[in-house]
Amino acid sequence: MRISESVCLAGALALAGCSGRSDGQAGDDAAAAAPAQKPGLAIACARAGSARFSQDCTVEQSAAGDAVILTLRHSDGGFRRLKVTQDGHGVAAADGALPAQVTIAGDREIEIAIGPDRYRLPATVGAR
Repeated sequence: MRISESVCLAGALALAGCSGRSDGQAGDDAAAAAPAQKPGLAIACARAGSARFSQDCTVEQSAAGDAVILTLRHSDGGFRRLKVTQDGHGVAAADGALPAQVTIAGDREIEIAIGPDRYRLPATVGAR
């Protein structure tokens, strides 16, 4: 079974509406009183070789030319970038020396391992 071309694109496109305020504006008092929110969609991650996943990471989508880039952000400020691929593998590392290993984690989820870090992203998995 392979991850279809539309797997991560469908998941990535769903991320577009997952950040910030819903009304588009907030007063100065509300901005001063509200704690800073993490941008993007909260995802499960297991960092530094941990066996336990937690919702400590976020993912956000951006474009770089014709490519779709996913930025996986860590709670400590670190991040990793992935490029959505069109070859049925889902994603590949967009920078750094370590490759991204993609496996199917369920009907609607893929797991990406980069070095000792693992991330779970929403996806639609299908046979090609």
